[in-house]
Amino acid sequence: MSRVLIEEVRPYGDGTPVDVLVDGEVIAEIGADLDVEADEVVWGGGGVLLPGFVDLHTHLREPGREDTETVETGSVAAALGGYTAVFAMANTDPVADNAVIVEHVWRRGLEIGLVDVHPVGAVTVGLGGEQLAELGTMARSAAGVRVFSDDGKCVHDPLVMRRALEYAKALGVVVAQHAEEPRLTVGAQAHEGANAARLGLAGWPAPAEESIVARDCLLAGHTGGTLHVCHVSTAGTAEILRWWKSRESAGTVSAEVTPHHLLLTDELLSTYDPVNKVNPPLRTDEDVRALRQALADGTVDCVATDHAPHAAQDKDCEWSAAKPGMLGLQTALGVVARTMVEPGLLDWRGVARVLSERPAQIAGLADQGRPIAVGEPANLALVDPDARWTVRGAELASIAANTPFEGVELPGRVRATLLRGRVTAHEGEVRR
Repeated sequence: MSRVLIEEVRPYGDGTPVDVLVDGEVIAEIGADLDVEADEVVWGGGGVLLPGFVDLHTHLREPGREDTETVETGSVAAALGGYTAVFAMANTDPVADNAVIVEHVWRRGLEIGLVDVHPVGAVTVGLGGEQLAELGTMARSAAGVRVFSDDGKCVHDPLVMRRALEYAKALGVVVAQHAEEPRLTVGAQAHEGANAARLGLAGWPAPAEESIVARDCLLAGHTGGTLHVCHVSTAGTAEILRWWKSRESAGTVSAEVTPHHLLLTDELLSTYDPVNKVNPPLRTDEDVRALRQALADGTVDCVATDHAPHAAQDKDCEWSAAKPGMLGLQTALGVVARTMVEPGLLDWRGVARVLSERPAQIAGLADQGRPIAVGEPANLALVDPDARWTVRGAELASIAANTPFEGVELPGRVRATLLRGRVTAHEGEVRR
């Protein structure tokens, strides 16, 4: 077992810098000016040490669209972004609706070894929304699927969603819902509002999300199943979640917000640049402000990237033909720092909560999102809070380059990532 000494770091950004000794897979010692032998020394420079990040919502595109991303390239991007665990969504080709596909994704993650790759199983066969997939088989497979989602599509039938939540309770797993009432979003291209009307784009109304969230909260309460709401995007959804969590049964429902919904608005659509096309769509400044507050006060539990790589031909085209989605793994920390830390809505302990601790708790990962303390797993991210860097899509690790933050300067940068005591990324380079 190797020993790594991380010098001059501030756990959670608190106090004066200390040294952290990692022995094998766990934190062995924390103190000032440790005089110990180590196989590797990582200089922290007074930076912030956080638990490794956990992303509940990543599209790795394997199998089927390896021209846009693979488990390997996505793992590289994740490690460089400070992540030690990611959840790979089921809308692959073929769909991850059986044990064979989820075990393939899981084994690819093990082979690459840069982050823990947890496959998400589909709720329904082929994401068709009609017949439940083999939830029990996937949960009991070698991949040990913990989260199920038809993300990209909504489980819109209330009876199917009820049955899924009942199975989720029996299996001890989570159903993650892409909240979109499809009858309200036929042909939708942008947030329904003044900007969409001015630009001649078909609207995606906020109630299409909010109605499903309200319905599914009630179903979760009725069944006792565990519901996770994907990519919350409206102020109304935040209010519904706030109301639900004020009830005694609040523990059955959690929610995520994406970095892009914390920063970007539908004002960007005036350029008709498809890099800004995403589902759910970019909303209004009022929605952005409400989502930031909801994340700060815990109404929304965590940040998840919805990292969605797309080939150039699927983005460099007219708006209506473009596919929705944005890269996110390497820019998530910077966006959270800009939208939540710089305005004083979160401190670095709060960042640990929304990027690591809560997502790990939601997914039931016992070894992720743990405290930075002696004896705890050494899944860690070292952050330089004073660094500023300019995003360039071509320089990111993903095969695709569809970042909406092209040319944007972001604060905070990951200097090193450790997965179970092994340095997987350091100063912009991955360690195989």
